[in-house]
Amino acid sequence: MLPACPLCRSADTRSLLQADGRDYLRCDGCQLTFLDPSQRLDPAAERAFYDTHCNEPDDPGYRRFLARLADPLMARLAPASEGLDYGCGPGPALAAMLEEGGHRVACYDPYYRPDTGVLTRSYDFVTCTEVAEHFRDPAGEFARLAALLRPGGWLALMTCFQTDDTRFAHWHYRRDPTHVVFYREETFAWLAAQLGWTLEVPAKDVALLRRPAPSAHRPAACQ
Repeated sequence: MLPACPLCRSADTRSLLQADGRDYLRCDGCQLTFLDPSQRLDPAAERAFYDTHCNEPDDPGYRRFLARLADPLMARLAPASEGLDYGCGPGPALAAMLEEGGHRVACYDPYYRPDTGVLTRSYDFVTCTEVAEHFRDPAGEFARLAALLRPGGWLALMTCFQTDDTRFAHWHYRRDPTHVVFYREETFAWLAAQLGWTLEVPAKDVALLRRPAPSAHRPAACQ
């Protein structure tokens, strides 16, 4: 029996391809592509691979990359909003950019900023850049992220959208051994619909999901 989808939990999955000795599956419900869970790296090997990354907070090229998410998000935020950078890594450049824009940002990363106290609060926005492709339990992770947002809040995601199955085997994103789930735009549309949220895709590989603000209830007119 094939593994169920780790996002929508559907059993409607099928084998997509095998590459580099790893087996990838596709969910026909939410369109997620995912690595066979039995073939994931162990946590120590995953951490060792992360430690090879070099993303300096002051690097201009890295900041331009992050601006694809930061700029459209800040255009939608109220002044002095409070947010969380979820999966910030060892050098939280995005948090610094948002703080320079006048917002307050807490940071969380299971390896580099493992302060779970920040996960007990709620926020006007949560950012998740180059992180969602690492989720071993995307259903649980997105439920956690949704619970962190206040009404009217934004969940800002950046991950390379998977588009072309014929190029998947040779795609650089797939070849990263820590990448275990791959999203299409249709996957984020499915997620937004399940949450009852709205979805915007303001730039390549960027998804902005918004939790609805509470409706204004006006008193009924006098009869």
